[in-house]
Order: sequence, then C-alpha cells, then structure tokens
Amino acid sequence: MSEGAEHRLVAWNRELIAAHERLRAALRVVRGSLDGGPLSHDLRLYCHGFCAALGGHHEREDAGLFPELAARHPSLAPVLAKLTEDHQVVASLLNQLDDAMRSPERLGPHLDGLAAIMESHFQYEERQLLEVLAALELDAEPSSMLGPL
Repeated sequence: MSEGAEHRLVAWNRELIAAHERLRAALRVVRGSLDGGPLSHDLRLYCHGFCAALGGHHEREDAGLFPELAARHPSLAPVLAKLTEDHQVVASLLNQLDDAMRSPERLGPHLDGLAAIMESHFQYEERQLLEVLAALELDAEPSSMLGPL
C-alpha cells in the first residue's frame, strides 16, 4: 500500500472527528453570544449559520456517507437507522430554533437541549463508526459525505 493510500484510509475517521469539532465550536460561539438581553443580529447570524452547518452535515451523511457504509457493511443497518433517526430529531430542534430566538429566556434552554442531543449523537456515531471509517477506501470529497464544513 502506498503512503498516500494509507493516509486516505485513516482520513475518513479524522474527517468525521474534525467535522464534529467544528460543529461543537460553532455551537460554543452561538452559546457564548447569549447575554440575556435582546437578541443581537450577530447572534441571529450565528444561529442561522450553525443551523445550516449542522443540517448540511446530517443531510450529506444521510445522502452520501450512510448509503456507502450500508452497501459495504450491511451489519451497520441498525446503527445507521439510529443515526438517521437522530438526524430527524436534531432537524426538528433546528426548525424550532427560530421560535426559540424570539425570547432570550427560551433560547438558552433550547440551545442547551440541542447541545446535549448533538453531543450524545456525536459520541454514539464516533463509537460506532470510527473504526469502520478508519479502513474506508472511498474516492470522494469529504464535503460530499460530511457536508461543507
């Protein structure tokens, strides 16, 4: 195996971890922008950017990465189904974020709940998929599998 091929084999697990870290950092920016006062334009921008990034990540996993994994590893079907279900729950919470942004008192708890579910999802996904991703030979751009993060 060439050195470049070996690097590609371990890159998918690293790409997933990096995507999750960027999303965690984006959520920290949003949460750090809460000051208890009226919602600023910056906070609204951060919230919408975070929603687009997280939603895009899950959409690309559902449309790109998960079908590839399902075809190569049929035994992962229950894991992929659970992850897809989680994506639907997170999408619902993201859709509710606009309502939560109408009130700073509601936004903080909503973001806390979203953060808890997101973190649980990321940890489960990493436990279940990192080993498989470490050996994945897939000639694709990471953004097509994990979103444009």
